[in-house]
Amino acid sequence: MSVDFITPLIAAATSLCEYITAKVSDVVNVDQRIESLESALAELKDKRDDLNGRVTAAEVQGLTCTSQVQGWFDRVEVTEREACSVVEDLGQKRRCFWQCNSSWKLSKKVKKLLIAVNELKGKSDFAVVCERSQPSVVQEISTRPAIGLNIIMEKVWQCLQEDACGVIGIYGMGGVGKTTLLKNINNEFLTKSHLYDIVIWVVVSKDFVADRIQQAVEARLGLSWEESESHEQRAQKIYGVMRRKKFVLLLDDVWEGIDLEKIGIPLPSKENKCKVIITTRSLDVCSNMDALQKLKVEFLGKEDSWKLFCDKVGQRDVVESWSIRPLAEAIVRKCGGLPLALITIGKAMANTETEEEWEYAEQELDRSPTEIQGMEDVYSLLKFSYDRLKDDTLKSCFLYCSLFPEDYSIEKEQLIEYWLGEGFLDRSTDRYVYNKGYALIGSLKVACLLEAGAEETQVKMHDVVRSFALWILSKCGFNKNLIVVEASKGLTEAPRAGKWKEAKKVSLLDNGITELEETPECPNLSTLLLQWNSGLSKISIGFFQFMPALRVLDLSFTSLREVPTSINKLVELRYLDLTGTKISTLPEELGDLSKLEHLDLQRISPLRRIPQKAISKLLQLKVLNLYYSYGGWEQQNYEGENEVGFKDLECLNNLTTVGITVNDLKILKRIYSFSSLLKRIQYLYIKESENLLYLRLESNSNFGVKLRRLSINNCYDLQYLQVNKEAGGKWLPSLEVLALHGLPNLMTVWKNPATQECLQNLRCINIWHCHKLKNISWILRLPKLELIYLMYCKELEGVVSNEQVVPVGDSRVFPSLKTLSMRDLPELISITPWAMAFPSLKSIAVIDCPKLKRLPLKVPEDSELPTVYGTKEWWDGLEWDEAITRSNSLPNFIST
Repeated sequence: MSVDFITPLIAAATSLCEYITAKVSDVVNVDQRIESLESALAELKDKRDDLNGRVTAAEVQGLTCTSQVQGWFDRVEVTEREACSVVEDLGQKRRCFWQCNSSWKLSKKVKKLLIAVNELKGKSDFAVVCERSQPSVVQEISTRPAIGLNIIMEKVWQCLQEDACGVIGIYGMGGVGKTTLLKNINNEFLTKSHLYDIVIWVVVSKDFVADRIQQAVEARLGLSWEESESHEQRAQKIYGVMRRKKFVLLLDDVWEGIDLEKIGIPLPSKENKCKVIITTRSLDVCSNMDALQKLKVEFLGKEDSWKLFCDKVGQRDVVESWSIRPLAEAIVRKCGGLPLALITIGKAMANTETEEEWEYAEQELDRSPTEIQGMEDVYSLLKFSYDRLKDDTLKSCFLYCSLFPEDYSIEKEQLIEYWLGEGFLDRSTDRYVYNKGYALIGSLKVACLLEAGAEETQVKMHDVVRSFALWILSKCGFNKNLIVVEASKGLTEAPRAGKWKEAKKVSLLDNGITELEETPECPNLSTLLLQWNSGLSKISIGFFQFMPALRVLDLSFTSLREVPTSINKLVELRYLDLTGTKISTLPEELGDLSKLEHLDLQRISPLRRIPQKAISKLLQLKVLNLYYSYGGWEQQNYEGENEVGFKDLECLNNLTTVGITVNDLKILKRIYSFSSLLKRIQYLYIKESENLLYLRLESNSNFGVKLRRLSINNCYDLQYLQVNKEAGGKWLPSLEVLALHGLPNLMTVWKNPATQECLQNLRCINIWHCHKLKNISWILRLPKLELIYLMYCKELEGVVSNEQVVPVGDSRVFPSLKTLSMRDLPELISITPWAMAFPSLKSIAVIDCPKLKRLPLKVPEDSELPTVYGTKEWWDGLEWDEAITRSNSLPNFIST
């Protein structure tokens, strides 16, 4: 055998011996290794128990174990389990030589476990064992579907994408669905993609407590609430967390401005891209919170109202039946699109199947709404808003609005006059009193207790709010008999006099009452509204005999031909309106009303006689309006008695507002000699005055400074109106309505150039039968002009002439124009020589204007094109600018 062959054998044998020796050594030393493992494991358990104690103490503080510490605990548990298993196995096998190989393997495991245990011991010294838990981004809130709120939800989400829009205010009347909207916005964050770290929901409520908001925010952030902490300490703690997050804070039912910084909320900014969304019943709160975007939650439309109501009733087959549906629809109408009312009444009508039950419910909504289950809760919700009104004056003004019919648009100025008559406002500060009245109306609108009427000059009360106001009058310290409201009820007879006996307010307006034959005894009655009973032609002579406290009496637009002589018994009367009646003579007894402040005699064409005694003794009179009425001025005798004259009006020192009708040039010239009277004229109607070549306004006596309405009819010689140089450039600053009818020789409206500063309050222009007029280009930059009516002007070629030059994109051109109506203008070629956006235009009517082939409309960026009325033949012949045809957005057309 060669050496080369033997050498490898010796080497292999040596390695085998070393291997066997090592294995034997591991088996021999196993007891020592087990002792070391058991000792190290005991130390690891001690460290685990100490660390677990620290974690438990921290969790009591509202903290959460860190992922690193939890991972260490998990690894300790696994290692401990393996070690116990290995030690047990070695105890059974280490004395059996034939199991040496198995014991050796277990010994190797002990060695590895010992290394692992020592490593875990070395990593047990954690500086931080717990920290604040990371809250979920959004917590879902239970809510009903947001019926009819899709558009406003889209607007909110659009605002959420705009960095500059930090605070979003959502406002509206109580029960209109603001909370439902906000809850749905909260839940939308669960399904829509966004980059916000956390969405926080907080209910604020009317009893605002800053600590309550802090507590809700801390709970969402996972912060502990410590009673011992001061408000400032909590704010600092909240701020420390919030400043590192991109958040959305949803504040529901906010009643007053909240200082976010004092609570600890960082102010939203373009830089931090955070958002705060509030819901409130007051627009003022949106402003106080610096909301860049203010969104009003409107009432539901007809279809959405019906859907919501039917969903709550639940019996579609019953509601849709031919006998029940008309009654159900009437109930839905009375809810006025208010979701809370629809839900409440819908639930109350569930399981109601007979026609009689539905008819009873519909009647109860008029008579005693709170008898319907749940309606008192609706009113209680609205009462929060009522209780928050700042003083009793504002509350009285609000309740007064309930005297008008459902869905009735009330002229703001007339409402203020009623309030003045009732004494809610003090006329002693006459310079400011009307502004205060408008401010009160504004406050009620801001509180969402009044809303905009059909016109800019009007307001109205929502049907449910009106019903609530009547409930307040009967429920809260009042007697039901103290107010009688039967407005627009289709009455043909007035309620019996006995029903009025205790009444303070009686409203019977807009009915079919034809006669008042009783003599009611109403010692406490302060307001009596009888207007718009168009058939009311007779009132008994003694009707006013026993109404000593009456302050407001409205008989306008009735067929009354005589004022009862018992009118002189109304010793407290402040406001009397006889507008639109058929009286021919004012009774002398009117002069006994020593406290009368407002006498309205507009549009009484039959009025021929006003005795001097009927007016001259009314020393407290502030408003006397004879616009479109009496024109027999300066008649010295009528059957031996003096008629009222301008001198009599001049002597009424408290008179501030006068309306005059003039039908003779001599009388018009005579007015100019009464300088004090001249500057009080706010309403002027000139008719059928021969030889009137021009009308002079704004003389040294300030004639025209306060003029609000000017109407000139059938003055065939009139060629122009002229404003004197003394007026400067800001002439006729108060004029609101200009009506020019039957002026065939009118060459131009204004002799002097119209500047940008003049006519700043003109709202309506009405021009008929002015055949020589070529255009009215002076209307271009009237900021408040809303209505233009041009009829039967044979030579009118353009509304604005081609000679006018207007800068492109000039926003001052027709900014408020809503309606343009033109009829029988045979020479009309153009409206304006250039296309414009007309930002507010709603309708254009064109009838018998055959030469008008183009409408000067630009495609608006943010608004819709107006509706156009005209003949189909004319419409089909129109030519359109390329921009409009390219956009495929022609105006809506309605054939006449």
